[in-house]
Amino acid sequence: MKKQFLVTLLVILTCLVKAQSSVYLFSYFIGNGADGLHLAYSLDGLKWEPLNQGKAFLVPTVGKDRLMRDPSICQGPDGTFYLVWTTGWWDKIIGYSSSKDLVHWTEQKEIPVMVDEPDAKNAWAPELFYDKATKEYYIIWATTIPGRHKEVQTSDSEKGLNHRMYNVTTKDFKRFSKTKLYFDPEFSVIDAAIIQKGNKEYMMVLKNENSNPPEKNIRITTTKRLAKGFPTTVSKPITGNYWAEGPAPLQVGEYIYVYFDKYRDHKYGAVRSKDGVNWEDVSDLVSFPKGVRHGTAFTINQTVLSNLLKAN
Repeated sequence: MKKQFLVTLLVILTCLVKAQSSVYLFSYFIGNGADGLHLAYSLDGLKWEPLNQGKAFLVPTVGKDRLMRDPSICQGPDGTFYLVWTTGWWDKIIGYSSSKDLVHWTEQKEIPVMVDEPDAKNAWAPELFYDKATKEYYIIWATTIPGRHKEVQTSDSEKGLNHRMYNVTTKDFKRFSKTKLYFDPEFSVIDAAIIQKGNKEYMMVLKNENSNPPEKNIRITTTKRLAKGFPTTVSKPITGNYWAEGPAPLQVGEYIYVYFDKYRDHKYGAVRSKDGVNWEDVSDLVSFPKGVRHGTAFTINQTVLSNLLKAN
């Protein structure tokens, strides 16, 4: 009886998926990231359901701590899904793998993004973005290099952490540009992610990580030329009176949604905007799987989700 119910449910879900013009996936981790990559899906950008019965799709094998935190997935023009992640708290590398179907993954590799910086403390929360204009993948992440940038006041628990965003570019994930400083505002910044608004403007959502006094909020900045980077003058917080991190932007219909981890409250939230200027908090409208932590949201076609549901 239970098997028959599951089959019926799968048929219903598959029909619903086929009726959708767009469907969405969310990559995330749970706990400390030891068990690996998790995926959830949504048909409307509001209600997110776990795939694979909430179990991980990929177990981490690289890095000193062998973690898979902050998984970021980007689909290339050839249909391949590319994945990068934080391998550990104090690694100078980031993890990398790719997949044609999000179920079967290539051998995991290390991208040595900060190994040439002897004083670099970390390489946190890498994010992927594919730029159609240059046909390049951007990988951006946060690193602290003591004494490198303008100092900020820190709390006792974050003493010595003063992050800036660095990046590399690649066309094939075999050859990478030299690591360079990408975004240097006059505050500690982590968790930056890029989305393109139409064909003209790029938006970067990011976390102000200052700890004394604490900011811990999400802000945005925009540019028309990605290669030149983003203005360091950022918006006022687009999130509310709570601590937020891991912003994940996603275009859903006429709205840009930004999902984020309300990590002190142990739940997920969201804001949305039609113009990228005026933001509405819709945290009460969204639901996510239990325990979801910092990930990315992206659009897929119906066939990919149908296959994931069958493998569920």
